[in-house]
Amino acid sequence: MNLTPHSPFSSKASQLLSWGHWFTFANIGLVLVIALTYLAADSAPNSIAGWAYMLVTWLSHTSFITFCAFVLTVFPLSLVFPYPRHIRGMAAIIATLGILTLCLDAFVYYQQGYHISLQSLPEIVSLLVGMINGLSFATALFLILLVAAILTFELIVGNHAWRHLEQLKSYKFPRYATGVLVSCFAISHLMHVWADANNYFDITKQDNVLPLSYPTTAKTLLARHELLDLNEYQQARTVRLENATTNYQLPANLPACEFNAEPVEIVVLTEPLDTDNSLFSDKAWFTQTQLLVPTNTLDQYFNLVYGLPAYYRSTVTERRLTPVWNTANTLSISGATPFDYLEQDIEHSKVSFLFSPKMPEVNEDKNYIVIEKSIDKSIVAQTKLHTNLPYFSNHNGLMQGNDIMMTLLDQHFNCGALAQQTMLGNVVGSESVNQGVNYSQGVLIAYKKDRIILVNHDGSHKQISAKEGFHLDQKLDTPFLVQSIKRLKQFTGKASGL
Repeated sequence: MNLTPHSPFSSKASQLLSWGHWFTFANIGLVLVIALTYLAADSAPNSIAGWAYMLVTWLSHTSFITFCAFVLTVFPLSLVFPYPRHIRGMAAIIATLGILTLCLDAFVYYQQGYHISLQSLPEIVSLLVGMINGLSFATALFLILLVAAILTFELIVGNHAWRHLEQLKSYKFPRYATGVLVSCFAISHLMHVWADANNYFDITKQDNVLPLSYPTTAKTLLARHELLDLNEYQQARTVRLENATTNYQLPANLPACEFNAEPVEIVVLTEPLDTDNSLFSDKAWFTQTQLLVPTNTLDQYFNLVYGLPAYYRSTVTERRLTPVWNTANTLSISGATPFDYLEQDIEHSKVSFLFSPKMPEVNEDKNYIVIEKSIDKSIVAQTKLHTNLPYFSNHNGLMQGNDIMMTLLDQHFNCGALAQQTMLGNVVGSESVNQGVNYSQGVLIAYKKDRIILVNHDGSHKQISAKEGFHLDQKLDTPFLVQSIKRLKQFTGKASGL
């Protein structure tokens, strides 16, 4: 094979290589737009440094993976099969498949909180099947047009770059753009090294946002050059969950609440519900199928009554503290529970708890929240919640027992300020980022969208999909865990001492 500089083969290969750079440059712009979905999926940074890191990482990382995709696919084809017309067609198809894969990963991350992997394939298939089954004609047409638009974009870009290659070669701005992207790549890694070494979580919490993201850490880089004390580093990064009986401290001058709305009865079933029960099939009732509860009964009851993680159960019950929201004639509890000291006149209470093996007779004029018994024997399980209150009807995804009382105070009794200052939960249906934290039997329970993370005292952990139950073999999101622990310890007065 003749590979001299003046051979037709070498000339075509050189031209295709130059064309490939411009083709990749155009795709970088498209990928940058799609990557905005990842940034919108999580909460925004809280500092200037966090925003700066997000910007440089968005520019550099998306450009890097796009360039790598070109090097691994189109570039070898250009050398082995240097026929411009065929290469442009194959490159358009390959790029379209790559862009569609990125769109799918962005969709999965936005909906579920994790990226595509072999472990997540069952959940992704289930998600896609459910989406396809529920597709309207307009949505299906939109998806078809989207695929056609991407393929058309790739064909137009490829043909335009080839036909105007000599003109494009005269432009100088690509070298400046390349310099900016390379600088952003270096800056992003240096910022992450600094943030990792100093536990600056507004930066490190962004580790898992973009696909195929493995930023340089202080441990891997500085320890390699003996510039980091590994013992000190590990001590700073260790997740500490001890002292579960730390003093329970609430803010002073809590806002008052009138509790003028209609009463609500919360029924907690202590036996499995009859599957033939047709009460909840009524249109007035809403069923939440992903209520995440501790399998420890006392922890579950504590979540419901106090709107707090069971991390505080020992101190609260030992000191016989009533819920802060429990003003006169507000709360009553009946049934076999550990909260006998909270009983009040059930006829005048605004929130009444009934712990019962069977569903009581329903009064259509009353407000109900019914929680089924969980039969799972692990640390945490999912069960069902049934209610005729409208505040829970717009919620998709996981929710916890803490969220029930938080939502009641905020939405039903108009006591949102009191709930925000005294409870650790989410107002159901109003959270832009679906995440929460709990604690039971010495295990930290944190969830983010569909991903549940369980962390033991010894640091061992596992990640599972909430919907399908399979294990997720993905990088542990340490910054998210640390932020979850800080939130968990909010009322101990020691949240900053992690």
